[in-house]
Amino acid sequence: MSVLAALAKAEAVRAGRAQATAAVRHLHLAERPLVAIPLRLAGEAAAPVAIMIGTSPGDQNVLTVPQPRDRVLRLRFIEQLADVVLPYLSSFLVDTEELTSKAGETYTRCLDAPQMWTPNPGGVNFLKLLGRSVRFHRVDGDNPVPASIPLLGRWLTWFGDRAEHPGSAVLPAMTAALAGHWASGQSSLEDGNLAALLGWIDPPVGLTGAEAAALAEDPLLCPPAGPATDPGFDNEELAPLIAAYNDALDDSARSVAAERLERSLRGQLEPTWQLMWRSIELLAALPEGASVEDRWTADRGAFSRFAADVAEGIPQARRDSAVPAVRRLLERERALEALQAQCAFDDPLLMLEHRVSGAAFRGTVVHCEPERLDRSGARPKLRPHIHIRTTDPFVAAVGEELTCVERPKQTGHVVEVDSDGFVLELSGGMGRKLVADPGSVPEEGDELGFARFKPTPFNGMLNLPAREETPWTHGGPPPEWVPTEDDEEELSDHAG
Repeated sequence: MSVLAALAKAEAVRAGRAQATAAVRHLHLAERPLVAIPLRLAGEAAAPVAIMIGTSPGDQNVLTVPQPRDRVLRLRFIEQLADVVLPYLSSFLVDTEELTSKAGETYTRCLDAPQMWTPNPGGVNFLKLLGRSVRFHRVDGDNPVPASIPLLGRWLTWFGDRAEHPGSAVLPAMTAALAGHWASGQSSLEDGNLAALLGWIDPPVGLTGAEAAALAEDPLLCPPAGPATDPGFDNEELAPLIAAYNDALDDSARSVAAERLERSLRGQLEPTWQLMWRSIELLAALPEGASVEDRWTADRGAFSRFAADVAEGIPQARRDSAVPAVRRLLERERALEALQAQCAFDDPLLMLEHRVSGAAFRGTVVHCEPERLDRSGARPKLRPHIHIRTTDPFVAAVGEELTCVERPKQTGHVVEVDSDGFVLELSGGMGRKLVADPGSVPEEGDELGFARFKPTPFNGMLNLPAREETPWTHGGPPPEWVPTEDDEEELSDHAG
């Protein structure tokens, strides 16, 4: 935990309310999100009990499995879930745009993409696991299943994989989204409880955040947000209701038992449903960060490409081989670096972390040479100098390249360091003439920020060896077998 994060938590305890750690929202918020709250059977990795799902606060569907260990009932539940999710996904495939790549190839991209919210990372993992459990089910042959079941499995697997990509907003966890914008007065582990975290952020009238969080620990008032249920509920309600369904002697008795079970599970899901939509309201009240739209465009592209793969019947790999796994890991590492830089450039509160650590600074321009030209080359180039003074703990080195926070396309090279600050030579973002565009060069008295990192993601090709140059242990072709002298003798003995 950084110093500023610890300070924000201490201030939350003092004030009795969570403190904002972000000035803008760093996550895309869809106009029509799909909220999903899954519950699973205790002790079972992918045995669903119920899910509440819908696209508006007053339009929720509750799907249940009266006997989660029954494979037929589980598949029926997944088929019902597909009837809700797949039409939602298909609605985003209608409106598209035609684009042309740098290589001159034309491709189609959807104008929008789906966004599915879950209460916590456990819900994300469960949906991904549920998808992986059915995505390869056969729709023909022995024991076929409806085609919607493996199709939903493929999509849930894609959502889970995409959720691991830094900056993606197709399957966000609400607790992670809230904790990224507010600091509560409790531990990070306790922030995993949606009701407790929201109690700190938006406590009821007359209560402090600590008091609201304490009330949230009562499973009778605030049932767990899933996917695990409260052990007391499991023993006292869920197990007897499932047993009553098992012991039912006819269809009428089973129907009554299933209704009682659904009513009980709805009572467990309703409080979390209300918390989810209140959380979405709080996030929507924050202004969107400048780089959020670019990340959502990347999500739209990923959604469009996978939808095309599904339409063309391209199979989904069971697991990555060595080279694709390395490529995916490197892409995520670089996406994480770009995400952290973009959020810092968008948000002065997040940039404070980098200023404290010495990775960035903010200062005042005390002298400026806006018309300076560099005549060292064959042609003169516009290279203004600015003398900047700062009180931040930033140690500059001559020759170092810095990026301007206010003008990310403009860089400054440190050309001189003195006791009164340092001198930067500016390049980029000033037009292509020998006279800078109006407002593109700082003036005396302006306050500017510079950072040692850039907000632009890496878009180049990953430097990986070709398949024929990759060892067979890492996905390349097997080596050609050349018999040795011992092998030849053994072959001749067998021939004789």
